[in-house]
Amino acid sequence: MVVRDWFILERTMLYKFKSKVTADLIMLEPNGRQMLTLIGKSGSLSKGILELQDIPAAISALERAIAEDEEVQQQRLREALAAGEKLARSDVVSLRQRAVPFIDMLKRCQAAGKEIVWGV
Repeated sequence: MVVRDWFILERTMLYKFKSKVTADLIMLEPNGRQMLTLIGKSGSLSKGILELQDIPAAISALERAIAEDEEVQQQRLREALAAGEKLARSDVVSLRQRAVPFIDMLKRCQAAGKEIVWGV
């Protein structure tokens, strides 16, 4: 990595999700913000807490968003095939790939009866 790239990485905001039962989950700012928005925590982006009673709804919201995202991708594929085109392979990381570690953290915290915090 060149010095310029390291400097840019140093200035990038990170989200660090913490709990007492899992390792910290670190996401780049756009991805962490997306997760918080999907679970309805867009009003507390810089720091906050996801309490135990809110975890089931957060898991459901993320799973629903993943299903919707995958349906959109499948629809694009069907449309491309119907038009006789090849759908270009995407180098973008899918929502499923980004959300599964967070969902795992949520489920483990729910089972242990512990909350998740960020920005503290």
